Amino acid sequence: MPQPELLATDAGGSPPDPAQFAADAVRALLAEVTLTPKPGLVDCRNSGAHRDMDIGTFRRSAAAIGAWFPVFINQGREDAMLPEEQLLARLRPVGMACETHMFQATGGVNTHKGTIFSLALLCSVFGRLYQQRRPVTAPALCAGVAALCQGLVSRELEHNNPGKTAGQRLFAACGLRGARGEAEAGFPLVMNGALPLLRQRRENGWDEQAALTDCLLWLMAHNADTNVVSRGGMTGLRWLQQASSALLAQRESGQAQAGTGKHCHTQAGTGKHCHAQAATRALEKFDDACIARHLSPGGSADLLIVSWLLARLPQC
Repeated sequence: MPQPELLATDAGGSPPDPAQFAADAVRALLAEVTLTPKPGLVDCRNSGAHRDMDIGTFRRSAAAIGAWFPVFINQGREDAMLPEEQLLARLRPVGMACETHMFQATGGVNTHKGTIFSLALLCSVFGRLYQQRRPVTAPALCAGVAALCQGLVSRELEHNNPGKTAGQRLFAACGLRGARGEAEAGFPLVMNGALPLLRQRRENGWDEQAALTDCLLWLMAHNADTNVVSRGGMTGLRWLQQASSALLAQRESGQAQAGTGKHCHTQAGTGKHCHAQAATRALEKFDDACIARHLSPGGSADLLIVSWLLARLPQC
């Protein structure tokens, strides 16, 4: 495919880089799975509420689907001049081929199906913006995803709902829009909550693991996660949201009391170090409680991946 003669630059003055964005998408997958501990999710500590997968399964999955991110970007570039309403139908067969590759790598285990949906859309829109020589920012990408997915909930959930997927069945039973609704709305949970929080934590000098954990907890507290509802019903979702909100508030209070840790020394070490130990214990306790209830917030984990990836882009 011919390269555009002139590319729009990002806020930092550098042209957008499709290869870097594809590589960052893989890094986002690995950042999520290696974040430890996580409530109910596969990490370096355990397999969460899952019995058919572990961190090795996720690493194989990431390697398999990572090969498709440049393909999604190229699809967006090839279709850059087509009307937006035609794009999703053209992208879907590529996404399904990526899913097949994932299942081959994991022995039939669904590790990243929801993530493939989100990242395929984002990569495709990246390619479209790149080819159109338009700036690539988080708001631009999410607006592009919303345009591609316009009418998706109506077409596949509100009408002509065959109940073949968990998302379709949960919409019929509980009215949950799931990943389709979040994409059609332009990832509002990410743009209006998780991404600003992640950027704020980083700007304030928080440890990367702590910043990502808070981002995940915020998502768990606000996301009507269909993965959780499919396992624990609406009662399980309410419990998870309330527990996540309470733990996030506890972590924020503890961090404020500890300060930066640079001048808060105790006999056991710095206040920051003591807070980190207590925060880890609280997370492990929450993880154990999620496992006991068989709850895994996979939808929120998918949105954490989106948040990490979008945080790599320049701010407006």
